Amino acid sequence: MSRVKTWLIISVVLIASMLLAACQPAPAAEVPAAGTEPVVLNICRSTAGDIPTIDPALAWDVISIQIIDETTVGLTRQNEVTTENELAMATSYTVSDDGLTYTFKIRDDVQWVKWDGVAKEVVPVLDCEGNPRKVTAKDFEYGMLRTANPDTGADYAYVLGLTVAGAEAYSAGEAEDASGVGIKAIDDTTLEIKFLEPNVYNLSIIGLWFTHAQPSWLIDGDDCTEGVGNRWVETGFFQGYGPFVLKEWIHDSRLTLVKNPYWPGDAVVPSPTVDQIVWTTLSGSSCLAEFEAGTADISEIPSGDFDRIVSDTKYKDMLFPVTELGTEFYSFNTQKAPTDDVRVRQALSMAIDREALVKVIKEGIVAPFFTHPGATGAPSPEKFPELGVKFDPEAANALLDDYLTEKGLTREDLDMVLMFNTSEGHKMRAEAIQQMWKENLGLDVQLTNQEWKVYKVTRTEGGENIYRSSWIQDYPDANNFLMEVFGIPGAGFADVVDWSGPSHEKFVEILTAAAKETDPAKRQQLYADAEQILVSDEAVVAPLYWYSSLELRQSRFQMEPSVTGYERYEKWTLK
Repeated sequence: MSRVKTWLIISVVLIASMLLAACQPAPAAEVPAAGTEPVVLNICRSTAGDIPTIDPALAWDVISIQIIDETTVGLTRQNEVTTENELAMATSYTVSDDGLTYTFKIRDDVQWVKWDGVAKEVVPVLDCEGNPRKVTAKDFEYGMLRTANPDTGADYAYVLGLTVAGAEAYSAGEAEDASGVGIKAIDDTTLEIKFLEPNVYNLSIIGLWFTHAQPSWLIDGDDCTEGVGNRWVETGFFQGYGPFVLKEWIHDSRLTLVKNPYWPGDAVVPSPTVDQIVWTTLSGSSCLAEFEAGTADISEIPSGDFDRIVSDTKYKDMLFPVTELGTEFYSFNTQKAPTDDVRVRQALSMAIDREALVKVIKEGIVAPFFTHPGATGAPSPEKFPELGVKFDPEAANALLDDYLTEKGLTREDLDMVLMFNTSEGHKMRAEAIQQMWKENLGLDVQLTNQEWKVYKVTRTEGGENIYRSSWIQDYPDANNFLMEVFGIPGAGFADVVDWSGPSHEKFVEILTAAAKETDPAKRQQLYADAEQILVSDEAVVAPLYWYSSLELRQSRFQMEPSVTGYERYEKWTLK
């Protein structure tokens, strides 16, 4: 049985226990027949503020990536149930004998499309000769190089720098142009990518959202199109090639996708049954109210409403287990007193009763270490029972006392702030942990919050001591949880924790070895060694729980349960 399947079963069992305790061409897709109602999927998500972006080069958050994956398609696509990579825009590929050069053949039957606001329909995008624009290898080359371009400011440029030959120097502004980057369109249907190492996860990376094809003529302009720059993702401009296309984006309110009738569906990315998807962003309680009123098809269950919802028989067939390969955690600023001292960080982490926390918030699996056990190469609690942080108030106080004595301080002298992005759920978690720190350590830690767009910038600037953080896999390998989150400057949370020195060098050394290791047991041990440094020896982060929860979904839809943190809405059907 696969690791992902095993952890899915564990998550379902945990959720069940919660329930007991509580109680070309012609269009490829069919157009709704005259007189029939279109199938509309209304999704409500508790996000304070606007959806950040739907630009593949600039996206970094789950909602943005989810939308990008519906409007564009990568060379490969991660199966939401098995986590396996499946060929999507690529029809085949070959690998050189040294494992470094991948040559992809690109399908030639996919058109760029857009929503015509006057005609009120999806139409093909035409080139300067009046012919439909096909998605080509050159579009993929452009998209990847735009992500790597230092002028773009892409958060995920560092991933290409870590994996693709020449990309790091280009992203750092050390190369005059992109000619040295190992991404080349040989012809319209052939793309060559040269990697730095023959790593097992190269095929995963090349399917991620920031590697998707992008429309150069729309962004930069050509002989017949005026370039609009980053505005290309806005209403009236957007062009895509996925199973859905953007119809409308009313910022701070809602975003609407419509089915792309020109998408040539197949088993990996089928033509959608759903005609329209509407994303609305509200608070958790407001989303639940919309669901109960029948105006939302999907909603999370706020912790305060959990018992009421799961005990109400009318929702019995609407409760859906959601498991994600991801981790909720708190990041410590290692450069700001007092969390610049490892003893304080260790004490704060050891004083958190994670078992009690997941019972209060009605979700999650206790995480003694950072990497989700379902990821390839990750250690598991069963094999490494002593790995990670344990609830130990006595040891936590001893560490804190040692620090205070050395510094000549008292508990009252410590001024710390825990910051989180605005959310009812994040507030509940923060208050619960704040109380644990008060009861178990005698510390008064202040709480503050900001809306997500502002918070993301503030967190990177590092003005406070502790930050609410989360990580959901981009691809299911331990490398994505560790090296690409804490390993190098520019990595996911490297600027947040600001960790450096001999311990970080050792951490990176271990991860570099793990990425090349082909023996599964040895690779797992290496990642366990890295976890020991991250969460115990240096306590750079306090892992809280691995994601597992329930959400409400209208029973008229049917789908396979996703374990990746992302849905494939083109596969959703009506019962």
